[in-house]
Amino acid sequence: MKNYLKYDQWKIWEDRFHAEYNEVTESIMSLGNGKFGIRGNFEEKFTGHTLQGSYVAGVWFPDKTRVGWWKNGYPDYFAKVINSVNWIGVDVEVDGAVVNLAEAHILEFHREINLETGTLMRYCTLELAGGKQIRIHTQRFCSISNDRIGQVDFEVQALNFSGKLALVSYLDGDVRNKDSNHDERFWLETGKKTAGDSAALQVRTKPNPFGVPQFDVAVAMQNQVSLLRSSADGSTVHPARITPAEILKEKYTGLKYEKEVAPGEGLSLRKTVCILNSNDYTTGELLAAAQKQVEEAAQNHHLLHEHRNAWKKAWENCDIVIEGDVSAQIGIRFNIFHLLQTYNGTDSRLNIGPKGFTGEKYGGVTYWDTEAYCIPFYLASSDFSVARNLLVYRYNHLPKAIENAKKLGFKDGAALYPMVTMNGEECHNEWEITFEEIHRNGAIAYAIYDYINYTGDEAYLAEYGLEVLIGIARFWAQRVNWSADKQKYVMLGVTGPNEYENNVNNNWYTNYIAVWTLKYTLEAFGKVNNLSAILEKTGFRQEEETARWKDIIEKMYFPADAARNVFLQQDGFLDKELIPVDQLAERPINQKWSWDRILRSCFIKQADVLQGLYFFEDDFDEDTHRRNFDFYEPMTVHESSLSPCVHSILACKLGKTEKAYEMYLRTSRLDLDDYNNDTEDGLHITSMAGTWLSVIKGFAGIRIKNTELEIHPHLPAQWKSLTFRMGTKSGLKEIYIDHEGHRVREI
Repeated sequence: MKNYLKYDQWKIWEDRFHAEYNEVTESIMSLGNGKFGIRGNFEEKFTGHTLQGSYVAGVWFPDKTRVGWWKNGYPDYFAKVINSVNWIGVDVEVDGAVVNLAEAHILEFHREINLETGTLMRYCTLELAGGKQIRIHTQRFCSISNDRIGQVDFEVQALNFSGKLALVSYLDGDVRNKDSNHDERFWLETGKKTAGDSAALQVRTKPNPFGVPQFDVAVAMQNQVSLLRSSADGSTVHPARITPAEILKEKYTGLKYEKEVAPGEGLSLRKTVCILNSNDYTTGELLAAAQKQVEEAAQNHHLLHEHRNAWKKAWENCDIVIEGDVSAQIGIRFNIFHLLQTYNGTDSRLNIGPKGFTGEKYGGVTYWDTEAYCIPFYLASSDFSVARNLLVYRYNHLPKAIENAKKLGFKDGAALYPMVTMNGEECHNEWEITFEEIHRNGAIAYAIYDYINYTGDEAYLAEYGLEVLIGIARFWAQRVNWSADKQKYVMLGVTGPNEYENNVNNNWYTNYIAVWTLKYTLEAFGKVNNLSAILEKTGFRQEEETARWKDIIEKMYFPADAARNVFLQQDGFLDKELIPVDQLAERPINQKWSWDRILRSCFIKQADVLQGLYFFEDDFDEDTHRRNFDFYEPMTVHESSLSPCVHSILACKLGKTEKAYEMYLRTSRLDLDDYNNDTEDGLHITSMAGTWLSVIKGFAGIRIKNTELEIHPHLPAQWKSLTFRMGTKSGLKEIYIDHEGHRVREI
């Protein structure tokens, strides 16, 4: 754990520069607005450890899959969100020498993200060669009131010298991804313009052989430069007219502002940018549209005020107030903040990547995390249309899911949703994950149920949901086979949520969610008025297919241990040496052990059987929950970011409040404290939704059943009270919980 950051209830900061943790800080201090985002990189030159990252939602590249042994069914490419135009760049020059923060002597440093206002601020005092000292102050934001606009305020002041001071405000499209093959670049320049204090750059992804359309991104900037002078009351800004010099290079455009300054004087730059892409505009109109919009935004003197007001409004309905525990408080707000700025739900073509706009790991693509963890947050915190759009995203990809299944030998409209995707095609090439971790299909079906249970929107079934359920149910019906030995249906060669077990037979959770999907799909038939039209559209053979589904429901095999009276994670689990985690000398095992050793161990990466008990809690009594929790949790290493939240919720249900609190701190502060030593790669955005679940479903004990609210709180001793709002079908509610009880107020 790293404890170098300071915090209060709304802000997180470092009060000196920790160069060794800079990439971690960059992740934590990332900003976004649902359309684009930027890591917490420095504006000025910095050659130390950094992961420069600027990402645009819905813009990606199909990078060729590289595997030594090709297997039939492997995808041709791996989709990745690619690093885009660096729009925050501002070089500082002192007497012609470019200031490099990594080489300067830092006399003072403060970097701070404000979760309440969605702003990143920094100030530092540097000593350069020859003893020259400068002071830099910056602030930036990605507007959530106008999600195509970003703004940087950059000030530099000469403290003890006279000389030439220059600022170079630029747009740089000559960028790469950290995970690029052989330092590969993905962008081609297609246009740029400069005029006075404005400049624009348009780039296009290079051609690919996979039929994926090329994407264009256009970024336009408008600069406003002022003189900075010291006075008795502090620094003052004075408008100035400095004609900039143009700097034009391949995939780069810059404007240089230079001025002779005396001690106490400097330059102040306001850099407003507009970022557009070809998902929303034709290629030919992008550059002009970006220029027009940035000009309008730069003239809006209330841009920051509007952005702050938008954040204020967002926090009104989704803040969680924890009284008496600042560490827990900043933890949950940090998680909610990044969820809100990652996805706004206005575009059903977009989804939630595991790293959001904070890094490149996992390609920035969509996993089953969205359905299993994120949808409940957006249901309670936003208009129901936001969660609906996440479901529509999967409906739109149904033809691709059917195609994915067909490649593997399935037929008649069976659908296998991809493990990893951008456009519905599978783009992940680890066999034991891509083609065996099929429980993701069940999570997508469960999300349809979850949405309708919460909102009562059964019309969704008729419009979209039933077609998806039929495709998934057909897959399960073809994926099982009959065991003459067991006289049961079995599911062979799968990987459950616990990825420390691969290619197992009869993973309990997978078998259970498959049967549940078949049951729910049959129930859904009775909830739509246009059933005949849907059956005709899907070519559903009602008598034949429903008969098979019912037979599977009745005769599915579920592994269990009669002696312990627990469900078995899979066949053969008891052949392992069952050792509790507290006897482990080396951790984390995914960094200390070989993969062979992990696979032969009993240790569990994340909730597996317990994931099923979490989803389907009403199917089992409390004793069943307790026996399985007590058996599996001691063997769980929680080396998935998605693990602690589920265990926290189940622990609350069982009255194990201290264990729940331990797991809550681990999930809520996973990135802030860098528990897994991987925050430099980006934040764990989808597990942040799990953190929210651990508070709402865990400590608050909230359940929505047939759109009705139920509350069974389990407040930890460390908290005096808990207050939050959540939207329900009957309206917005404010819920207050303390150790004496709870109350609900209609808003």
